[in-house]
Amino acid sequence: MKTRLFFWVLLSIFCMSAWSQTSDEKHHVSGGTNHHRKKVAVVLSGGGAKGMAHIGVLKVLEKAGIPVDIITGTSMGSIIGGLYSIGYNANALDSVARAQDWSYVISDKEDLRNQSLKDRLKQYTYVFTTGLTIGKRDMNAGGLIKGKNLAELFQQLCTGYTDSLDFSKDLPIPFACVATDIIDNSEVDFHSGRLPQAMRSSMSIPGAFSPIRLGDKVLVDGGLKNNYPADIAKEMGAEIIIGVTVQGAPKVSEDMGGTMSIISQIVDVNCKNKVEDNLAITDLHMQVNTKGYGSASFSASAIDTLIRRGEEEAMSHWDEIIALKQRIGIDETFRPTILRPLRPQVMTEKQRVTAYTFENMTPQAELFLRQKFHLHNLESGTRNMEHCDSIDAELAQQITTCMRIDLFYQTAECRFVPDVDGVRVIVSAGNRRTVQLHAGMRYDTEEHASLQASAEIPLNTAMPMNADLTLRLGKRIMVHGAWTFHPLSFTRPSVSYTFSRNDVDVYIDGDHDYSILYHQHQAEVLPFNFDVRHFNLQMGLRWDCIRYRDKLISDKSNNELILENGNYFSYRARAEYNSEDNWLFPTRGARFKAEYAYLTDNFLRLNGQTGLSDVSANWRMSFKLGKRFTLQPMVYGRLLFGDVVPPIFGNVIGGNWFSHYVEQQMPFAGVGNMEYVGKQFVAAQLQGQQRIGNNHYILIRFAAAQQSDKLKDIFDNRTILGGQIAYYYNTIFGPLGATFGYSNRTKKPYFILDLGYEF
Repeated sequence: MKTRLFFWVLLSIFCMSAWSQTSDEKHHVSGGTNHHRKKVAVVLSGGGAKGMAHIGVLKVLEKAGIPVDIITGTSMGSIIGGLYSIGYNANALDSVARAQDWSYVISDKEDLRNQSLKDRLKQYTYVFTTGLTIGKRDMNAGGLIKGKNLAELFQQLCTGYTDSLDFSKDLPIPFACVATDIIDNSEVDFHSGRLPQAMRSSMSIPGAFSPIRLGDKVLVDGGLKNNYPADIAKEMGAEIIIGVTVQGAPKVSEDMGGTMSIISQIVDVNCKNKVEDNLAITDLHMQVNTKGYGSASFSASAIDTLIRRGEEEAMSHWDEIIALKQRIGIDETFRPTILRPLRPQVMTEKQRVTAYTFENMTPQAELFLRQKFHLHNLESGTRNMEHCDSIDAELAQQITTCMRIDLFYQTAECRFVPDVDGVRVIVSAGNRRTVQLHAGMRYDTEEHASLQASAEIPLNTAMPMNADLTLRLGKRIMVHGAWTFHPLSFTRPSVSYTFSRNDVDVYIDGDHDYSILYHQHQAEVLPFNFDVRHFNLQMGLRWDCIRYRDKLISDKSNNELILENGNYFSYRARAEYNSEDNWLFPTRGARFKAEYAYLTDNFLRLNGQTGLSDVSANWRMSFKLGKRFTLQPMVYGRLLFGDVVPPIFGNVIGGNWFSHYVEQQMPFAGVGNMEYVGKQFVAAQLQGQQRIGNNHYILIRFAAAQQSDKLKDIFDNRTILGGQIAYYYNTIFGPLGATFGYSNRTKKPYFILDLGYEF
């Protein structure tokens, strides 16, 4: 009996000891022999991109063996602190910060890599895009940036911690952050709630980012009330406070050079609330030198420098940090038990899905998503990982992007809630847009200014469908309307009509020959329009009505071309593939497009003869050689078979783009203007692309072509040779460039300036 009693006493002592150690490890207080010590808090200030310096300071604190029992922060400090509290150590935070494309993250751009080629093209056609919900207030408005991509990034990084939590009890390290309620100008301290939402609220710089609405609160950057929340750490039980601030010297008028600098200054001058009082209760304060950098300094070089400066500042306090260990109550043998995993893999690791829940969505929208992404709930009793659904951050982003692009929801969220056998995925939507507006502009020395606007209108129907209206103003006027159906996730049957008023100049061997003004009506039915990621296949019927309005012949022209109005019907099949990593300046991937058309004037024949067969294709690949240079070979051509070729469908070369002035136009290096060539035309081009800095590009092209009216004679004629060199600066309004070229066909140089996306 005594032996049994002794055994149970030992077992109880062991269990209590194990429970105590587990509890201590959760808050990182175990290690060495120092179990009774003071609680340490790290306080991180706001400062936008300058807050990247916090990562460098955390690296040194970890190196010194300083335990972190509490962490608080504001704005960028809340992001760094929030991620640190759930398991991202300093090295993991460094990796996360450097891995992001911050120009995308701090914008509202859509990630269209997995969307249709049509949707991807729109991103590189229009400068301005916005969604409107007519009749309903947009609760996500109120800033230049809605913060969609930031919110999505936080959601992904906080996988496992996206549900409503108590930040003091449910996180590995107790955490709190600060926001400001602009309704009553009060401080809002987050000790609980949804961690991604709390972080997003804390960094909502007024005017720059839309505020977060939480109940009757409208929340913006916490720095307006408490930019350095040491007092909150004290209230949470901190006995030793280590603080980091990144604010620079006071700015002068010469520093106010742009919108972000002005917004930053407004925030900075209002961020002095409580700072002095909170510094007074700080045991070790580190002020990082961020001179030369601002709140929006998110370039790779800036992030690298800011993290390094954070390390340098902390290392300059090394002796104080080591001396602080004695005050904490630990000695040199103490080593904090770091059980936190290196968490960046949450961006790629797959989660087992037990169920999908759809909130604020129509049954049709839910069915559309389930079909497109094969979303199926885990059947009861299923235990084989190979036969159940899984999800990762990339798939979650594809789902939310599809909800905004294909289903026209203003906001979309995909969050993971831990479940017994995996995660429950909650897919939540906001209001549906009534219309999506796009606007673009360009200028070049050939056509001068052009404007183009587009409106996508989702229709309130059981089957997802939308209308698309486009208007272009300039030398070439165009009105386009399309009606697209979405019966299945992978096909988009459509009906479209286009009216064009084209005013084009035609050259011969570099000399202006004549100008044509004509109207073109075009209607197209595409019963088959197959879309899967990089690939699109279309088959359908088209009607073209050509009405010539005017022809102006130059004094030197010997042209006797007769232009006749006509109606044409064509059967068409098009295939397009594009895996390039960038639509404008790719460094890897391939682009391929091929089309076959059979042109008639009565559905069978053309001018009483066999119809015109039109075969065209182009294929380009990109090979990255080194970090900044890309080699891009391309082959292309168009072959016409038939006795009758209406002038409007003849082969045309010139310029830098396919289908710019007219649909059948093919570019050729060294030929700046539009010139007709024979019915059979094939060409090859080699382009070298050199990136300089982040946004500057030098392009060098060499091209060679053969042309003839008969395929068997195509190599009997002289080879057309050309070359050009171009410089482009990639601006937010599209590329700004200058091109200089020369060819043996024109025997004269040409020069063109252009700004904006091509349309």
